[in-house]
Amino acid sequence: MRARSSTTSDPAEARDVQLGTGLRSYGRLLAHGPASRPFICAALYRLTLAMIPLGILILVEQERHSYVIAGVVSGAYAVGAAVGTPVWGRLMDRVGQVPVLLPTALTSALLLVALALATPTAAPDYLLIALAVGVGLAYPAISPALRSSFRIVLPDPESRRVAFALDATSVELAFVCGPLLLSVLLLPGVSVLPLFVTAGLLAVGGVGYCMTGVARSATPARQREASGHTGTTSGTRVGLVSTGVVAVLAVMLMVSIGFGQLDTSMAATADLALGGTAQVGILFAAIAGGSTVGGLAYGARSWRFAEGNAVPILLAFFGGFLALLAWLLTSENVSLFALLPVLFLTGLTIAPTLIMQQALLDRAAPAHRLNEAQALLSAANTTGAAIGTAIAGIVIDAAGLSWSFAGAAAGTLLAAVIALVHVGRRQSAAVPAVS
Repeated sequence: MRARSSTTSDPAEARDVQLGTGLRSYGRLLAHGPASRPFICAALYRLTLAMIPLGILILVEQERHSYVIAGVVSGAYAVGAAVGTPVWGRLMDRVGQVPVLLPTALTSALLLVALALATPTAAPDYLLIALAVGVGLAYPAISPALRSSFRIVLPDPESRRVAFALDATSVELAFVCGPLLLSVLLLPGVSVLPLFVTAGLLAVGGVGYCMTGVARSATPARQREASGHTGTTSGTRVGLVSTGVVAVLAVMLMVSIGFGQLDTSMAATADLALGGTAQVGILFAAIAGGSTVGGLAYGARSWRFAEGNAVPILLAFFGGFLALLAWLLTSENVSLFALLPVLFLTGLTIAPTLIMQQALLDRAAPAHRLNEAQALLSAANTTGAAIGTAIAGIVIDAAGLSWSFAGAAAGTLLAAVIALVHVGRRQSAAVPAVS
């Protein structure tokens, strides 16, 4: 059944929409105004997901000539986001979306401009770190908000699955387009331009999202009503601390440590192994392109396997491909064409894993705290990325690129082990004791 187009901003008028299955379901979603308008604004904002940490890393390294300092400043941004995101998520559960998202988007954009202006000057490193923390603290939690908006405008579970898949895949597209745009903006003599443009995208995307009908109507009561389930692991549990929630967050933390090392390692690979930062966009396009294909393929149909069982398998493949990249970079004359197919295969595992993690968390968390739960997942992501970014900067300077990629592989494989242990515990708990 085709989605009925709607010209109204009231999401209540689209409650019977069914997107169906297959790749055409994504087109039906994009033709459905109440869902597509917030998605497009969020996609614009999401370009900054890759552009902010990578832009900070490149600008600080160019001006301060140290990957250690650049990694610390970029990691400070991620730490700030890890602290701020759960706060904004919980606040959205209590007061709604727009009162939280609008001021945070504008504040984060202004602080990013200040960081860009301070970096080329004689400003001390600690000022850059403080500004980066501020950018992260104020970074708006639009990703959890968009997921909540999809629950409001798409009550049909299968339609939400399509939307959530496109949502996760759009993050990977951001990691294609963001670095590519960043590389285009790396012009001689205007080193601050990339972060200026990034700040503009953050402000415009955030304000645009807040102007959509679903964002304005996403009151606490409506978000709880749209959740459609209790989200508890027992009849009385109302908190976020449950085995399922903790396991999902722990897996995300460890795999994000791998992500942080991987992103920094790819930026350094372009500079140190391939002859210039102009190649960085191509490397990110390869891995994010693979992730986009994987995410769209996963979301286009229903699958029979249990998501919790598939996560450790996908993570094992992810870690294995990272180990292969580490081995390739032991060569002094590594070729770009040798790296690209491995990066693409690595990316195929990413979006499906993230989609499954988000779905597992939605089922484990209580309905009245879903924004907070998804914000905690984002915080685990940014915390892990901060740790991984800082580790990678130190490892690259001390031991070289191959060891940094090896560290990314280790973090991802540890995440696979945690996920596998949780699967075993869940299966054991489901088997009744034999007297």
